[in-house]
Amino acid sequence: MEAEINEIWLKDILVFLVAAGVIVPLFKAARLGAVLGFLIAGVVLGPSGLGRFSGDVPLLSFVTVTDAHAVEPFAELGVLFLLFLLGLELSFRRLWALRVTVFGTGGLQSGLSAAAIGAAAFFLGYAAPSAIIVGLAFALSSTAIVMQVLSEDRRVATPVGRTALGVLLMQDILVAPILILAGFLARSDDGGLLGALGQATWQGGAAILIIFVVGRYLLRPAFRLAARFGGRDTLMALTLVAVVGAAVLTDTGGLSLALGAFLAGLLVGETEFKHQAEVDLDPFKGLLLGLFFVTVGMGLDLVQVWQSLPIILAGLCALLVVKFVIVLAVCRLTGVKLPVALEAAFLLAPAGEFAFVILAAATSSGVVSSEAMGILGPIAGLSMLLTPLFARIGRWAAARLDTEAPETSDLPQDIELAGHVILAGFGRVGRSVARVMEEEGATLVALEKDGKRARDLRKEGWPVYYGDAARAEMLERVGIDDAALFIVTVDNPEAACEIVRTVRTLRSSLPVIVRARDPDHARLLAAAGATHMTLDAIEAALQMAARALEEWGLPPDSIRSLVDSERDEEYARAERQ
Repeated sequence: MEAEINEIWLKDILVFLVAAGVIVPLFKAARLGAVLGFLIAGVVLGPSGLGRFSGDVPLLSFVTVTDAHAVEPFAELGVLFLLFLLGLELSFRRLWALRVTVFGTGGLQSGLSAAAIGAAAFFLGYAAPSAIIVGLAFALSSTAIVMQVLSEDRRVATPVGRTALGVLLMQDILVAPILILAGFLARSDDGGLLGALGQATWQGGAAILIIFVVGRYLLRPAFRLAARFGGRDTLMALTLVAVVGAAVLTDTGGLSLALGAFLAGLLVGETEFKHQAEVDLDPFKGLLLGLFFVTVGMGLDLVQVWQSLPIILAGLCALLVVKFVIVLAVCRLTGVKLPVALEAAFLLAPAGEFAFVILAAATSSGVVSSEAMGILGPIAGLSMLLTPLFARIGRWAAARLDTEAPETSDLPQDIELAGHVILAGFGRVGRSVARVMEEEGATLVALEKDGKRARDLRKEGWPVYYGDAARAEMLERVGIDDAALFIVTVDNPEAACEIVRTVRTLRSSLPVIVRARDPDHARLLAAAGATHMTLDAIEAALQMAARALEEWGLPPDSIRSLVDSERDEEYARAERQ
């Protein structure tokens, strides 16, 4: 019997890996995104898709998943790693910088959406506790899908990315209280309810306190010890301990597993091992998160959906319209520009993965009936299927509304100009730098003197504005007083020196990284006040040398050591000339 179960489990995993290796790349090649590919694969290959006919056509049993529940634990790990990496990309300083969006826009959206959807459910005949849970569950959007779509389009650091992230962070914060509330609503004794509330508050607070104490005082020394006496495998193991351990602590305290993983990411992100953790976990996160989306697709029973299609479609349309209107109105109320608000409304209108978690908990406790879950589940799943399509529609609609960039700098009010990175010049080099900085979650503001290029880049989603970075008033407009870093990538030597001199007249201590053509140009930039100069000729030669050594057969560690040593010597030689 055990051997038979293992055989089924291995076969189901093989089906998933085929979907990840064949079906998803086809969807990505068609520019439909990996998320939609995983969701469709789950619907088609699941027990309610082709798996329904495996009894009549035995061959189908080898290409379909027969037990969706067997892979659910791995899918939950995917969500944990997603939220861990999300926390890893943030910092407490950046969370504070996004406080207006998180607690303002996100708080209003969550409250109004829950109230509107809950009231509609109550008037449709749901009991008050059930209506409350339905409203709260459907008020949440999909952090997994929205952030995955924005990441694939490299739009996380754009205004719409920051707006969506702020709202989603507020929604993620609300998951734990909603799950606790779902348990409370199943109790009829007020005394028992108040006692359980006090116990859950104490346990949850204690769990979070333990995570922060351990993370602040033990995590960094533990990582340093592992790096010194272990290796990448030891660091990987310690990272998994941080993720799973924090998740178990919050779960023990009556909070959600995801909250613990997110807190662990925030704490690891404050250490110097942040980048190593990202590199080690990213491939696993992609596969496990894909497995989660496959299980979501498997949860859609096509026969039941067809039988209740009118009710499900009506509920789906109502959900999308209500949340779309509320997100759009709240974003505009909190000062977000119309194109950004419109795109954010399309992204956040569908339901999210936590709707399944909340509704499942409420169903098991008796707050939501199984018959209602048969309708609510497909509504949530179908709306999630529509998220990538809504993202494309929202981007198209926002581009249609966005007027052409005028020949002046018109910075939007929704950019949090604190701790950001300013780029002077956004050509080939500037774009490459911006991509790397964006991957690390930096808030970017770029100035470009070519008006047409600035307009085109804005349409692509880059935060680029027309303006001369050598003008003091322009640098003040982009918040140089609160910037964390200034990068100059313009290829004109005189213009680069003038920009550095202007920066130094405004802020003497701001780190300024500049692109230099040759040693003579580097000396001029140093005299102007640049912190670090990157010489084009030297870096190009070092890249060629590294490639040559790789083809020669040297291992990566040796190549990195040789190139770093040569770089130090070349820059020292350039300074002596």
